Amino acid sequence: MVNNTVNAMALKVYNTISGKKEDFIPVSEGKVRLYVCGVTVYDHCHIGHARSAIVFDTIYRYLRSKGYDVTYVRNFTDIDDKIIRRSHEENIPWQEVGRKYIASFYEDMDALGIMRPTHEPRATDHIGDMIALVDSLIKKGHAYNVDGDVYFSVDSFRKYGELSRRPLEEMMSGARVEVDEKKKNPLDFALWKASKEGEPSWDAPFGKGRPGWHIECSAMSTLFLGNPFDIHGGGKDLVFPHHENEKAQTEAATGEKFVNYWVHNGFVNIDREKMSKSIGNTLSIKDFLKDYHPEVLRLFYLSNHYRSPVDYNGQSIDDVNTALQRLYYSRQRALDAQKGKSFKARNFEQADELNKKFLEAMDDDFNTALALSYVFELSKEINRMVDEKDASATPLISSANQMLESLAGTLGLLEDNFESFENQAKMRHLARMGLDAPFVENAIHDRIEARKTKNFQKADEIRNALAEKGIMLLDTPQGTQWRIKTSVS
Repeated sequence: MVNNTVNAMALKVYNTISGKKEDFIPVSEGKVRLYVCGVTVYDHCHIGHARSAIVFDTIYRYLRSKGYDVTYVRNFTDIDDKIIRRSHEENIPWQEVGRKYIASFYEDMDALGIMRPTHEPRATDHIGDMIALVDSLIKKGHAYNVDGDVYFSVDSFRKYGELSRRPLEEMMSGARVEVDEKKKNPLDFALWKASKEGEPSWDAPFGKGRPGWHIECSAMSTLFLGNPFDIHGGGKDLVFPHHENEKAQTEAATGEKFVNYWVHNGFVNIDREKMSKSIGNTLSIKDFLKDYHPEVLRLFYLSNHYRSPVDYNGQSIDDVNTALQRLYYSRQRALDAQKGKSFKARNFEQADELNKKFLEAMDDDFNTALALSYVFELSKEINRMVDEKDASATPLISSANQMLESLAGTLGLLEDNFESFENQAKMRHLARMGLDAPFVENAIHDRIEARKTKNFQKADEIRNALAEKGIMLLDTPQGTQWRIKTSVS
């Protein structure tokens, strides 16, 4: 764990509702209550879902490292129009759709090293809580029933638009507002949808049907966290209408503030174009992991501020992949430098200074991009000391490496062991190059034979040809080994 000596009050968080950084003061001292909108489980997750998961996993990790007792809630939307459509497409019950893609979600999240939240409620387990909330809104005059469809009346809630900080007129002109003659105001949104033939439904005082999307998060977040709670997170695309609607209906029902800090991560673009299923430029997490180690995606996202948009492209990912390799090799070089040596512990003062800077960066609205620069600076210091081959520096190398592992671990990096990481890196690199292990082994064999016959020109040509493919040969007492070429190789 990070040696965090910074006062908890130093943490500043950008609050979407105010549009500025604010001192973070939790509702209950020493405790943080965090809610993040989860996925609608009708398909496999893509790298856009991964960004939100990684951002809030990192925030979760950092808050815990500061000593907070964090209650983290992330929901599953397992009843929705998209789920119903998918059940028809795959000819399976809608419940099975949810189970199938929740399993797929966990497979992806576990692969990415995402920590499990404290609670992961499923919408269908809390229909009764949603019905009670809708009923309360009707009774308080904030909702109306039209033929079994229940709508929230935007005009009844004067603070509507406060979160997105846009006037009603602008929201109406800029948003895709569903045309529905039943609505009193085009911005009014569904709290409850009347039962339709062949669709799942539940009994309610206002008619048989199923909940709207927005009411699900309001019911589940307040059930587990109360109100107000500290942080509500999600992608920037959720600010309006989802989070605006959540806020309106919850505060209208309770008469109390819903959330203190609204935190939103930026968009993901692919080759400078906004990622969208409608134009078919999404990339699934499963497909990404065929080519790269899971921490590559984490490092890619954390190398940018969470509020900034990021552009996913082949070159940027390859650069990040190389950077991650450098971190792993630096750590391994530090461990190798300590093997078989006895030494007294000594503190590497520069590591303490870099730790302080790391914490300052993270306390400044979770600035992982800046924090990472200090992790890589520490990695460079390790490489410098190892390269100097000074035995007296061994305790300093040990101290620096401990801090490297601590800081990286706070960000969810360097969680793999080196042997596993290197083997995965090798196989994935070969796959990207259209090669396989026998190709490398045969090249190594041919080089050994060339050297035996003193054909050093041919041996050099083989080495250089492999180097052009990012493969570096290492001649050791145990024989010739190979690894992926990095800047420290």
